[in-house]
Amino acid sequence: MRMNLNTRAAGAVFALFTALLFQSAQANADVSAEEARAIAREAYTYANPMVDNYRIIYGSFVDRANPEYKTPWNQLKNIARVYTPEDRAVQTPNSDTPYSWLGLDLRTEPLVLTVPPIEKERYFNIQLIDLYTHNFDYIGSRTTGNDGGQFLVAGPGWQGTVPPGITQVIRAETELVTAVYRTQLFSPDDMDNVKAIQAQYKVQPLSAYLGQPAPTAAPEIAFIPPLTRDEITKSPAVFQQLNFVLQFCPTHPTEKALMQRFAKLDIGAGKAFDWDAFSPDIQAAIAQGIADAWEDFAQLKQRAERGEVGSGDIFGTRDYLQNNYPYRMAGAVLGIWGHSAAEAIYPSYYVDANGEKLDGANRYTLYFAPGQLPPVNSFWSLTMYEQPASLLVANPIDRYLVNSPMLPDFVRDAEGGITLYVQHDSPGKDKEPNWLPAPAGPFSVVMRLYWPKPEALDGSWKIPPLTKVDATGAN
Repeated sequence: MRMNLNTRAAGAVFALFTALLFQSAQANADVSAEEARAIAREAYTYANPMVDNYRIIYGSFVDRANPEYKTPWNQLKNIARVYTPEDRAVQTPNSDTPYSWLGLDLRTEPLVLTVPPIEKERYFNIQLIDLYTHNFDYIGSRTTGNDGGQFLVAGPGWQGTVPPGITQVIRAETELVTAVYRTQLFSPDDMDNVKAIQAQYKVQPLSAYLGQPAPTAAPEIAFIPPLTRDEITKSPAVFQQLNFVLQFCPTHPTEKALMQRFAKLDIGAGKAFDWDAFSPDIQAAIAQGIADAWEDFAQLKQRAERGEVGSGDIFGTRDYLQNNYPYRMAGAVLGIWGHSAAEAIYPSYYVDANGEKLDGANRYTLYFAPGQLPPVNSFWSLTMYEQPASLLVANPIDRYLVNSPMLPDFVRDAEGGITLYVQHDSPGKDKEPNWLPAPAGPFSVVMRLYWPKPEALDGSWKIPPLTKVDATGAN
């Protein structure tokens, strides 16, 4: 009898497996090469930021052998230093603020994030990023103030009662979330003060906060190894990884039709994207669709270089982005986890005043006229990145940025203006306080305005040009 039952069970499994294969093959057969190319183009644009985000969170919270590993899920890791060229996991990192890291697994219960009171003049924020790479909320100087509090972060399925003592409830669309803490460092000798603040950040499951027994834990996640950054740029395996990530993302009402289109190529939560199951013409169409997505990005990047699209356009909540997936992809490629505009904007230099690409073979100046420094409620900085990696640049004086806390040290002209020297070699000892060292080759420079004032957001204040210096030393 046992043999008979096992035989029946095996037969049922085989029949189900065969049916699924047939359904997949039938769906693929109903897709023309032209449609497959269009779907792949759209799906890749959708997938790129989510898969790159997965690469980072896997290295940060899952893979203990990864040099970028931070801490297990639901445990806070404080890093009492700023980023250097040795940090290579996240493109375009800031080096102004020591970070604290938290990966939130919200499947079992919410987490309560406790923030201590922080002196009013010190900027801090906790950026909450979902698996879509939306900045779905903030805790910090701009949004919640510096008085401290207890902030409950809940996943999409939580229906519990908010307990007394909670300052604010924050709801996430996805079951896994990243929290990036930034605490302003005024100067190198201010680090002990930052450490004291970081030591008071606290994270607790809601049950621990209430002093109650923990609920039954959600099943352990069988994480899959992520693709490398290079593989993400071209491999159709991006769609396999997207399918994995989407299991933690309940389908948003605005994306139901999108997911129906993606399903024609077996892209979606619970689906198996099998590259080998596609015919050669469909494979070629998918590959071309990925190339099309990168061509779209190249055109968008050109618009960004002309100043037609800024960082304030490509980072934010779902409501703010309105499902603009090309913008979301551009944000991930150019600087994943960038801030929403109200929190920070990033006027960036990829070309000089003449529209030519920046290169360390040349010398450049940036002039701030009196009264024309970047308008901020908190602080501003100007950071150097080598290209195409978008990473910090090693240099003889270990200076990766210049910023507003350095204003007392800058050399000013007779009128009170400030000329910054952006170049590979020292401009001379007398000018080194104003020197932003560049690599020998291609580079970009990103300005950060933290908590920008209205004139920075509405365009009243204009970013000054980065001017190439000719062989005679003239601009």
